[in-house]
Amino acid sequence: MKILIKNGHVVDPSQSLDTTADVLVENGHVKEIAPHINVKCERVFDAKGLAVIPGLVDMHTHLREPGYEAKEDIVSGTQAAAHGGVTTVACMPNTKPVIDSSILVSGVKARAEQHGFAHVEVIGAITKNSEGKELSEMGDMAARGAVAFSDDGHHVSSARVFLLAAQYAKALNKPLISHAIDEELNTQGFMHEGIVSTRLGIPGVPSVAEDMAVARDCLVAQYTGAHVHIAHVSTQGAVDLIRHFKKQGVHVTAEAAVHHLTLTDEACSGFNTAAKISPPLRSMEHVRALRQGVLDGTIDIIVTDHSPHASEEKDVEFRYAPNGFPGLETSLGVLLTDLYHTGQMDLSTLINKMSCEPARLFGLPGGTLRPGAVADIAIVDLAREWTVDSNRFYTRGKFTPFEGKKCKGQVVATLLAGKFVMENGEIQCN
Repeated sequence: MKILIKNGHVVDPSQSLDTTADVLVENGHVKEIAPHINVKCERVFDAKGLAVIPGLVDMHTHLREPGYEAKEDIVSGTQAAAHGGVTTVACMPNTKPVIDSSILVSGVKARAEQHGFAHVEVIGAITKNSEGKELSEMGDMAARGAVAFSDDGHHVSSARVFLLAAQYAKALNKPLISHAIDEELNTQGFMHEGIVSTRLGIPGVPSVAEDMAVARDCLVAQYTGAHVHIAHVSTQGAVDLIRHFKKQGVHVTAEAAVHHLTLTDEACSGFNTAAKISPPLRSMEHVRALRQGVLDGTIDIIVTDHSPHASEEKDVEFRYAPNGFPGLETSLGVLLTDLYHTGQMDLSTLINKMSCEPARLFGLPGGTLRPGAVADIAIVDLAREWTVDSNRFYTRGKFTPFEGKKCKGQVVATLLAGKFVMENGEIQCN
């Protein structure tokens, strides 16, 4: 099948491409990009006035399957991804059972291939049941397609276990993703320790809890030579540490979540459980440090940390609410609104951090519109104004701190391997 996307503003940082052009898609792959393409096609999409970009690649998603399907499953989660212009997601292993064996990796990938609306990569657990005590079947999971390893939701507190995991990960040529926050300090608090937590009377998590864990894990990367990737960085101290180790040539990379780049702990005011997350939303000084880290390359990629929960779980007293909220359907719109349209970050930088660089960093096939590449494409109306309404989400998680936010910039169509999976806000099920 041939699809011609005409007159679009093609932005592809992987090719340093930022121009008006036509994109020809044939048999699920990008065939050609040129100023004017005139061939007979089954479908012509007029993208005049719209941005045509590589589909977003989110390396930190919680699909909740198996075991927590009341929160989310592969179908609803990948529909949410397609709705937000995300064509590849990497799902975290904190499911029930934990994805700590090759058979679970294979099972998730098989179900996603059959029922998914986005490509699904699987991140295996570092330790059995993510308990931090005994290494998982890392080699077997890698053989079955695990793209990386993480005990996300838990820091591997044992330095011995984490160092051993790093040595295995290096041998397998896979990244080790660290949920870097000291467990003892983290479990004593429920939001960022600061002025807002004091005003609300909520015990806080100090920023040093993250800094300490990041320092140790960077030292492990330095000692072993392994690729250690720091998940959802949220503190100024962590940014400074990662920058320091990168300058020393240590193979450490890092990600920032959309909410840590755009929200502060003020979002927790009124005991708003929709804003409860781990690591917690920090104060503005940390947000500024993260933004600078993205701009100077200290932060390699931007992720959603999409973490949906059932409504009844979040509709409780603040300290009892689980951490997390959905992000796949709001990520690009929020960043365009708060960073691009305010002049703080250009479009090429955003697309590079959300698509091209994640694919390159983790060795995935997406993140580019080069001829021959799989045609994973998002088409975006940068000027479209819309209001976040969780009732229109495809995800099962309806509690979001962005509820009611007025955004400028929205995905209008998503192609997965050359097929439209979303158009005008509607998932295409055929």
